[in-house]
Amino acid sequence: MNAIGGQKKLHADFGSGTWEGAPFGIPITLIPPGSPSIKVSFDYSEESDKGPYRIPVNSLVEGGSRATGDRHVIALDKTTCKVYELYNAHPSRGGWHAGSGAIFDLNSNALRPAGWTSADAAGLPILPGLARYDEVTSGAINHALRITVPRSQQAYLWPARHQASNSTDKNLPPMGLRLRLKANVNISKLPPQARVIAQALKSYGAIVADNGSAWHVSGTQDDRWNNDALSKLAILRGADFEAVDVSGIQKERNSGASKQP
Repeated sequence: MNAIGGQKKLHADFGSGTWEGAPFGIPITLIPPGSPSIKVSFDYSEESDKGPYRIPVNSLVEGGSRATGDRHVIALDKTTCKVYELYNAHPSRGGWHAGSGAIFDLNSNALRPAGWTSADAAGLPILPGLARYDEVTSGAINHALRITVPRSQQAYLWPARHQASNSTDKNLPPMGLRLRLKANVNISKLPPQARVIAQALKSYGAIVADNGSAWHVSGTQDDRWNNDALSKLAILRGADFEAVDVSGIQKERNSGASKQP
């Protein structure tokens, strides 16, 4: 926990409007019915799904069309319940060129092959770990959230499938580590949007999914977010969290004893 930053503040890495001129958060593009498959090429083709990919050429890019960051593209087909995700995606000849990509069937708990990345460093899907505005307004987020850490070790834990570091320092968190807001942390004075997110971090925790800024929680790009409310999450510090051993859950999943996704 100290390696991540015990005194670092929790930060909602999403919101409404723009940040330094760029849209804030990770956008989700809904795929219109009948959209055709398109060509996608990859830098890391050996660990990327071959497709076909049904990602509209006008899909939203994280950070906007001129972004120089991770440039994630997430396209959701609600009809087939599949999500197509790209990392470092750029339009290319009527299709896309990306660093890596993955296709996830949201009706399945199947993991990627061991050692494979996805559009995220940990080899996990991005969309299921995002805080979404519609969830917050319903009063509850019923899943773990995606979170980033400054440095990680050369290892990954279930359900992650990929490491993102060459460091052998065991004090650093591995990809897939589950972090949880401690039960005794008082969140009652947080404004509603922030309080729902904090409660999810108590109930389900967060999963280390990538290297980045300390304690940055991921969410959707949505103009309905209240940035002032989300900023109040900064009252929570790294020391308010604990690491959770989920190996028991992994054994249940592998044995088929648990049907909980």
